[in-house]
Amino acid sequence: MDHYTMRKVTDSFMRMFIYLALVAALVPLFSILGEVILKGASSMSIEFLTQPTPTVGESGGGAANAIQGTLITIGLASLIGIPIGLMSGIFLSEYGEAKLSFAVRFFNDVLTGFPSIVVGIFAYALIVLSIGFSVTAAAFALAIIMIPLVTRTTEESMKLVPATVREAAIALGVPQWKTTVSVVLSGAKKGIATGILLSVARVAGESAPVLVTMGYWRWWYAGLDKPVANLALNIYTFAISPFESWRALAWGSALVLVLLILGISVLVRTFTREKY
Repeated sequence: MDHYTMRKVTDSFMRMFIYLALVAALVPLFSILGEVILKGASSMSIEFLTQPTPTVGESGGGAANAIQGTLITIGLASLIGIPIGLMSGIFLSEYGEAKLSFAVRFFNDVLTGFPSIVVGIFAYALIVLSIGFSVTAAAFALAIIMIPLVTRTTEESMKLVPATVREAAIALGVPQWKTTVSVVLSGAKKGIATGILLSVARVAGESAPVLVTMGYWRWWYAGLDKPVANLALNIYTFAISPFESWRALAWGSALVLVLLILGISVLVRTFTREKY
């Protein structure tokens, strides 16, 4: 077998291996999505999207309060975690030589590996023991989970912007802070938006820190110092319920959560794609 034939055989083998790996990765994904869509779609109705969680043994009801509570919790967590993550990512990218950058990067790496339940316990000790179970405590815990994800993706995305772009802006007399904001961030917006999306997707499905800091709640939003319902907790609570109607609500809540994350993905891709 000559060298050319050997290369062709090796190329064909590697292509087959890559396709098999792709199939192996996609089969579990599509099996999960298919199961959620098939079983969750049967629970979808106007009542499901407009009615609150039913009481024990009560038929009917929906997950409207959980949808409301999830959006409020994610929104508050994003208001806390995204700005801090962006600022720390910008600092690590543009001022990586500063003495403080080593400590920031080290603690960011440590925080990335923290179990979510530990973060929830920290928020419990810091906030819940002071003001009680609340959406504020849950949002604080989720924000801590978001910060290292946003920080890392912001830093890496900004590092991908060529140094010549920075130098050109500075050569034209643009201050460094304005170069960072208007030039570097603009060039890295796709990566940063993707990082924010990943962080939102990560916290949207978290149940352990929410359970520790907010507890189960089946009513509508009543204030920042009170708990709210949550889709992830609905899935956890209803999936192990002995009532068939509640298990159906669990599948419906799972489908809504998947669609919520998918919708965010589509919006981000729409607003960050290049316009020609």
